[in-house]
Amino acid sequence: MPSSETRPSPAGQLRPRWDPRRQACIPALTTAGHSTPVTLVEALRNADDLLAISGATAGESVALLEYLLAICYASGTCPTTADDWLDWVHGSRPLAEAADWLEGRPAEHWDLFHPSEPLGQNSLLAPYLDAHGAGPAQLVIEHAGDYNQFFDHHHLEHPAPLPADIAFRAMLTQHAYGPGGRARVPGKKTLGPTLTNLATGRLATRVRVVALGATLGDTLRLNLIPTGEAPGRFNRTWTVAPQPRRGFKTKPSGRRVDGPADLHTVLGRSILMRPTVTQDGQPAVDRVLLAAGELLEPLAAHHLQDAVYESPANGTARPLRPSASRALWREAHALYAAVADRDHGPDLYDRLARLSGRRLNLWTVGLIAKQTTVVTWVSDTFPFVPGRERDLRYAAERGSLIAEYVASCLSSAASVAWTVTYPNPKPADKASQIARFDAGPEHWAHTAEPFHVLLDETAAAEDEVEVDAALVEYATVLAHAARRFLRNRLDSLPANSRGYQAHAQAIRRLERDLTGPKAPDELKGDQK
Repeated sequence: MPSSETRPSPAGQLRPRWDPRRQACIPALTTAGHSTPVTLVEALRNADDLLAISGATAGESVALLEYLLAICYASGTCPTTADDWLDWVHGSRPLAEAADWLEGRPAEHWDLFHPSEPLGQNSLLAPYLDAHGAGPAQLVIEHAGDYNQFFDHHHLEHPAPLPADIAFRAMLTQHAYGPGGRARVPGKKTLGPTLTNLATGRLATRVRVVALGATLGDTLRLNLIPTGEAPGRFNRTWTVAPQPRRGFKTKPSGRRVDGPADLHTVLGRSILMRPTVTQDGQPAVDRVLLAAGELLEPLAAHHLQDAVYESPANGTARPLRPSASRALWREAHALYAAVADRDHGPDLYDRLARLSGRRLNLWTVGLIAKQTTVVTWVSDTFPFVPGRERDLRYAAERGSLIAEYVASCLSSAASVAWTVTYPNPKPADKASQIARFDAGPEHWAHTAEPFHVLLDETAAAEDEVEVDAALVEYATVLAHAARRFLRNRLDSLPANSRGYQAHAQAIRRLERDLTGPKAPDELKGDQK
């Protein structure tokens, strides 16, 4: 990494300069399989020599991809029509124009620690940073804990410096995925009472789908939306914009996104970072003030081209949300439905369907939060082959149905074991007693791998017969595993007549359900 430059601050002290165009800030995988950090310029100029971005979390990787896409739009390095997009993808159009544009921007526009226009930040917070800021852990979504930050969060005060490149990536992730909650800063004593209201980031409540290509360049081209319109603002810093940004005296109405560059660089947080220099002379951050950011109007459909829609009970379609109780692979049928159904107008899946004869992967990423507390990132990858959309949708739907049915069989067997084991149960104990025998958790944890094998075999299949055979094999694997999981659960039964009876009846119930008239056809042939 090049040594950091410095400039005198108004107080005469040295302030580090850090520029992501010239400082390595993107963890990437090379085509040789090595991990290497690259600058923004290098990521674009050498995009076809890099396999992918490998951030610390799936959300960080998505945030970096979003930023690179924004640079492509802002520089005009993007297709204008769907046919043009097809030529870009098939011809592996270089992204050097975006790299040239970025390299030619004024240096002061890309300084993370600029005193009045810090990259991606709000310099209006400067008078309050020392008094009301916290340690840099507040910047990292996974480290902050509960986003109702008026609570006593001692760990946020830890002053250990955060290297500038990590801080930059964490800032981009906050803008895209920041959970809702309350900021620590006292609004009435600073910029206004609504400064404390942390809105939920635009990607925080939905599953983001990225089409993955063979290289980083391929991935960027696949996900560039063809547009003949102006790219809109590139949100370089809070204090520079075509129109004034929101204030914090009262809650503002959301603003309309004016183009793809604007969309991918929305400043979802007001952030300001205090720079420092580590003992080895590297620029870092030792204090952060994090507060409310921009609010948006509901996004138009053309700004949600990757969204997979689900229909809740009230019938209003909404983008698919990540769930703590339902893994992403269990929603694969919805993803393939988005590709197979051609009645939703031009979007990412409409374009992907035109890539005849090519296999690629669809990467799904979501953030799970319980109220204001982040739980975990979830991600999964699904194969896609143009022309095989309906087979993949069918396999995903049948695979999910079979898995759900096997889970219900295990639940019924657990109820049988419970009925025999506990002839006079207390109502309050019923749930925990049944859970003792229910092997559903083991079943769901085990099924992810066979389900992905099913999709891979379907993607490679040459006809419907092979798809049906793959489904039968998948069902057989699930049935055999279910028997094993149930027996393991029943091992805790006492070695007496009641225990033997509960064991035998539960096993018989499982066998009857797995092969009975209500079972999916793929399970009925498995009599072992």
